[in-house]
Amino acid sequence: MHINKMDQWRHPHRFNIVNRIGERNTNRVIALTAVTMVVEIIAGMAYGSMALLADGWHMATHVAALAITVMAYRYARTHSEDPNFSFGTGKVVVLGGFASAVALAVVALLMAIESTQRLLDPHIIQFNQAIFVAFIGLVVNIISAFLLHSRPHKHVSNEPHHHVDHNLKAAYLHVMADALTSFLAIIALFSGKFYGLNWMDPIMGIVGGVLIAKWSLGLLKDTSSILLDRNTDPKLVGRIRSIIESDSDNRISDLHVWSLGSNRHAAIISIVTHFPKPVEHYKNLLAEHSELAHVTVETHHCMDEPCLDFKEEKNG
Repeated sequence: MHINKMDQWRHPHRFNIVNRIGERNTNRVIALTAVTMVVEIIAGMAYGSMALLADGWHMATHVAALAITVMAYRYARTHSEDPNFSFGTGKVVVLGGFASAVALAVVALLMAIESTQRLLDPHIIQFNQAIFVAFIGLVVNIISAFLLHSRPHKHVSNEPHHHVDHNLKAAYLHVMADALTSFLAIIALFSGKFYGLNWMDPIMGIVGGVLIAKWSLGLLKDTSSILLDRNTDPKLVGRIRSIIESDSDNRISDLHVWSLGSNRHAAIISIVTHFPKPVEHYKNLLAEHSELAHVTVETHHCMDEPCLDFKEEKNG
């Protein structure tokens, strides 16, 4: 029976990034985006600009997506010590980024559909008023991008590794998508005003939808890999194997490495050796990899005949 306390063998499972600056700036961007959204939707309907209306509705979905970003930050922070989360709440932030990426993809699809309808059924556009409002939208987007681009998708600590904040990256992409649609709207409106190319308005809506879809797919790929526990860093897996097997006659028989959130990884390492050492020895070998936040090691003492020559097999 143990009479000693277990505290010295326990460790916290708080692996999420606490990015208060990113959360605060996202709240500011939500306020700016919401005001501009209302102005652009009203102006787009009043002045007949599809590009401007698309930008306004696009902003509406971004307000919702940015709200997801803030909620993910708060939930991850307030539940960081909840024992019901086996490896902490780091993936809540990643889940927020995934949800925002889905919202981006939906926006891209709706923009393309609505723009195609306007291409087939043109509307009269009041260019001067629409251009003025589009410029306001672009300025707001530039300010928002600046707020979120104080390291938009990298939170840097004292460690040598950068921490990819997929939640803030998603918010930043939403703002950049807004800026893109505002810019394309301005091009389309000027083309219609000075050259009579009214068809440029819905065409720019389609172009914007395609580019936004590309951004969303990239973010979906990054976040889904983490959520599905895919080995997202094969180089790290290779370095772990190299470090462990370079020590004594160790061989790794089983190795699992997965992400706990934004550049925080866990590893389960099964080692076969003739000369087993304390678990802390193997953990110390990996101490330089601070991104390994949770490491579990098991050793198997190799005494049977079939594994007497496994060192030669490794070298061969």
